[in-house]
Amino acid sequence: MPFCHFVYVQSDDPQFELAPEKIEAARAIVQGLPNLRRGLFFLPARARDYYTDDGPSPRLALQLYYDTLEALEHTISAQGPLRKLADPALLGDVPGLRVTHQAMYARPYDVLDDVHRPDGTEKPCSYLVHYPGTAEDFNAWLDYYLDHHPQIMKTFPRIREIEIYTRVGWRDRMRWERVDYMQRNRLIFDSAAALEAALNSGVRHDMRADFEKFPPFTGSNIHFPMLTEELVGNPERWRS
Repeated sequence: MPFCHFVYVQSDDPQFELAPEKIEAARAIVQGLPNLRRGLFFLPARARDYYTDDGPSPRLALQLYYDTLEALEHTISAQGPLRKLADPALLGDVPGLRVTHQAMYARPYDVLDDVHRPDGTEKPCSYLVHYPGTAEDFNAWLDYYLDHHPQIMKTFPRIREIEIYTRVGWRDRMRWERVDYMQRNRLIFDSAAALEAALNSGVRHDMRADFEKFPPFTGSNIHFPMLTEELVGNPERWRS
């Protein structure tokens, strides 16, 4: 599943919440997508980071995996099935609506223990990170980042999954805003509480120290905690 489509639904009202029936409609759209190999469905969570506070998380986010770039592009073509999500009847009431999307190449990394151990009925929690700027030497940036940062990430307590995403050329006919972030990451933890504990552990300081060694780049990075549901793929893995 090397190709991944990210969709972020954001609002200028940090208190706004999608109605339950809108959330269910979005879930049904994702579950009905053809050729989808894995579908992650994210809703906003809260988890304090020792170093950063990037504001409220998206009101909804999707991460959709395909085996080929062509399969991904078909979904967001002129007659593609994901166009149902852009129907004003579904998201038209979101104040200050901004929908961004991007296709990327997915790079999974091993963790020390990938067995999900839930905290009661809490859903798993992802830390979605993106780097919106540019690197002075992108090849040097990737070379350093991929060879150093995930090796520290995997030592976070209760981390169950690591993926890093890099840019590809892609096409679409959606009305959403295309973004060209140079890189994204996703880390999954057992719960929002587990994520917050990790973000305030000694490993977070190790991550920050490595961050200071990155090759020169602009734009810093943005972090969003998100409750995570696997709609397509292996949903049983993440159920409480």
